Amino acid sequence: MAWRPIRIRSLFQVALMGKRGRKAGGKQNGGGGSWGENAKMENEAFENYYKAAGIIPESEWDEFWASLKVILPTTFRVTGSRATAQELNSIIKEQYVPSLKGVEFEGQVVEPPRQLPWYPDGLGWQLDVSKSALRKTPELKRFHNFLVYETEVGNISRQEAVSMIPPLLLDVQPQHTVIDMCAAPGSKTAQLLEALHANDTALEASIPSGLLIANDADNKRAHMLVHQSSRLPSPVLMVTNLDASIYPRIQTPSGKMLFDRILCDVPCSGDGTMRKNFGIWKSWTVMNGNGLHALQLRILIRAMNLLKPGGRLVYSTCSMNPVENEAVIAAALKKFPSFELVDVSSSLPELKRRPGLPTWRPAVNREMDTSFSSHADFIESLPGDKRSETKMQATHWPPADVEQLNLERCLRIYPHLQNTGAFFVAVLHRRSRPDAQPSSAPKRSADAVTESGSAESSSKKQKVGETVDEDPRVPAQADEDEPAEKSGKVSTFKELPYVFLAEGSKHLEQAIVDLQIKPSFPSANLFVRNPDGEALRQIYLCNDAVRQVLAHNDFARLRLINAGVRVFSRQESGVKAELHGRNRFRFLTEGVPSVLPHVDESRIITANLDTLRVFMQLYYPVCGEFSSPMKETLTSLETGSYLIRVNPGEQAGMSLKHALVLPIWKSTASAALMLDKKAKSALSLRLWGEDITPVASSKTGKGPATTAQEDEAEVADEVNDDEPSEPVPQ
Repeated sequence: MAWRPIRIRSLFQVALMGKRGRKAGGKQNGGGGSWGENAKMENEAFENYYKAAGIIPESEWDEFWASLKVILPTTFRVTGSRATAQELNSIIKEQYVPSLKGVEFEGQVVEPPRQLPWYPDGLGWQLDVSKSALRKTPELKRFHNFLVYETEVGNISRQEAVSMIPPLLLDVQPQHTVIDMCAAPGSKTAQLLEALHANDTALEASIPSGLLIANDADNKRAHMLVHQSSRLPSPVLMVTNLDASIYPRIQTPSGKMLFDRILCDVPCSGDGTMRKNFGIWKSWTVMNGNGLHALQLRILIRAMNLLKPGGRLVYSTCSMNPVENEAVIAAALKKFPSFELVDVSSSLPELKRRPGLPTWRPAVNREMDTSFSSHADFIESLPGDKRSETKMQATHWPPADVEQLNLERCLRIYPHLQNTGAFFVAVLHRRSRPDAQPSSAPKRSADAVTESGSAESSSKKQKVGETVDEDPRVPAQADEDEPAEKSGKVSTFKELPYVFLAEGSKHLEQAIVDLQIKPSFPSANLFVRNPDGEALRQIYLCNDAVRQVLAHNDFARLRLINAGVRVFSRQESGVKAELHGRNRFRFLTEGVPSVLPHVDESRIITANLDTLRVFMQLYYPVCGEFSSPMKETLTSLETGSYLIRVNPGEQAGMSLKHALVLPIWKSTASAALMLDKKAKSALSLRLWGEDITPVASSKTGKGPATTAQEDEAEVADEVNDDEPSEPVPQ
């Protein structure tokens, strides 16, 4: 479809949208409640702009336009690196799908969950109902509870379908060094972790040789990343709080680190999310994308500088605007001739997609004037005294040789193709030939981020002619249309340091003796979070790659929020007199898979499903509650932390298909399973089809209410939909 210049005046106000959006879609901002009943799903400017852009063939426009007004389905995926993946898939197919056939909501029959045809191994699922329907209909509510509990323990991730695509196309392997430049809220980060842990077994987590840095410029969202990633604990993960457009070089013993894989899911206007963020119908203007273009280009250019020759980079947005998509890719490719777009047409073959646009014309003002074929023509049309004031840059337009860039290799996903949101993805490869260095210019050093300087938001304006580290110059940002990621207040960095335990440390030796850890354990990679290097509370484990980063870089310069996985904790409250200085350390649930290969067998107790059921039903069962020989075994144990291995088996219609290894704490006369309440409930639902834990009993009145709190309980109250434009939870 040929480009048709338009001049339509838009009266709508600019709002914050896209990946960092906090206002679009809420009830107080024009967003709907259930099914978007309060939203007016019309925007003449939006309709005219995209018709003129020719993003959709005229024969499909009506279908496309209608699809934007239908509520987005609920989608989720099963964690592929977990041993429970196919077991959970079987539970969904054999238990929940049959039970949800014929269910009605608001007078309409709801289709049961079905697998996304393009997601690998059938682990992606779609349910064509809203979140409110999941909570209101009894049959669906049971399925919703299943999703909530399994999400809390990391076995399932609620995520918009199109959001799953970029990590799949990044093709991460366990040995890769990876960075997610704009990672919050964390669904794509979780997928990258799954790929790094692809070699995990049923009982043991592999410790990959690679690493993953999850970064976000917003401090609160960076901390949310820590919470979200705790569902998939890993010794290879680091979380930083930096402006992606000036991300500093990381030092290693061999020099400055370059990454094998980089994900740039950048802040965007978010107009591909209109099916769930109803406020965008009211607030959309073409200038939102214009204002974000420079920020997106800066982030991409910085990422390209950080990519290793032979590496792969994925750029993505939840916008349909070519100014945020093809224009950014084209400008970056012109700066870096050693990069090329990868043809991924054979990847995810069942995914319906459209090619990138070969050309486009930006709207130069709020009147949506798209009549200018080049930046030069536009500048020529302006009065002399106005030319220096315009925020439109040459990179908003296609370059002269745009046809040589193979932009058709980009992916455009539209709602009417497979009942999804809209999305843009570009896969870039860096050839081995080095790029010519850009001409010298004043530099804004990415390495100048200091403890007091914080992470200036990527949206902060950059002076014309200023460059980022070795990056080519990029246009200044249009500040009249605030981007989706605002600078806000500069936060002070207040995190504790990362100190490795010295060889011979009394705390290290005590933990190894208490828990009977073998010499094969990589104890050199254990660290604590306090200036004195004392194991006052918790001990963390990382892999060699993370250790190198921690050892050769100032953690405050990197604004490092979190690293590694907790493996041991000191058991203090209420047991000091009992322990008399012995067996103070205990296993932590999230660290068990990483530690298990190095635990002496004498510390592991073989158990059966009867034993597990007692642990599940009672917080602190006394030893006499267990059947023989477990009763005698527990009675004979000293106070301290142990692991129980529950072997596969069947009991009263339920089946355990793979072994479980879980931590317990043995006191003088009782023992306790050291899992948080929601993890227990998820396990109970999976094994017995019902929640047999004390929490369920207190809720239903079948047992006394309890106020006992698990030491490790720190879980969310609700499933967090981890989608490109998800607002920060209030």
